[in-house]
Amino acid sequence: MNTVSAHAGVSIGGTRLLFSGGKKEASLTVSNQESSPYLIQSWVDPLDNSATKVPFVITPPLFRLDGQQQNILRIVKTGTVPENQESMYWLSVKSIPSAAGKPQANTLQIAVRTRIKLIYRPEALSDSTPEQQAEHLIWTRSGDKLSVKNPSGYYINFNEIALNGSKIKKVTWAAPNSTTLLTLPVNKGGQLTWTVLNDFGSAGKTHKTQI
Repeated sequence: MNTVSAHAGVSIGGTRLLFSGGKKEASLTVSNQESSPYLIQSWVDPLDNSATKVPFVITPPLFRLDGQQQNILRIVKTGTVPENQESMYWLSVKSIPSAAGKPQANTLQIAVRTRIKLIYRPEALSDSTPEQQAEHLIWTRSGDKLSVKNPSGYYINFNEIALNGSKIKKVTWAAPNSTTLLTLPVNKGGQLTWTVLNDFGSAGKTHKTQI
């Protein structure tokens, strides 16, 4: 599994966390590779960063992580989520360095936040993956606008989308059972290619179509 650095000496055990429906919780490892301790704070936010209450809690939400040590974050589902399609949230881990002894003049202590995707996948969707569903996306061009319809119940997280070899900027994901609008680099059609990220955060095969 890929890891992602939350600070110079703090890493978390993945670039995303898949919460499988039917299980009571999921877990994520946080490791301190330095000799000095850090204060670790973690929480879950909605995708739109609104004040909407999320159906997950993290325990422990705040703890001290000593040097060369690791701890396990437990993510527990506390509310209801749709069971016919995936749900996606932001999981944030903030690492706050310790100020050992008396702070020196002109010393800046920086707290660094790392944000990864928390994806809840219901049991009803356990027989497939977003990579397998990527071939079923429906693409439509109108001038310099490109719409992608995702008829599946999965979040399709894109790695790259390109038209005739020119990459489309600001690509994110196609939400389940919805249509997403993108802006093309040029006002013409041609060969569209796309790759999506799998459950481990790696890019899959290249898909192609004509638009």
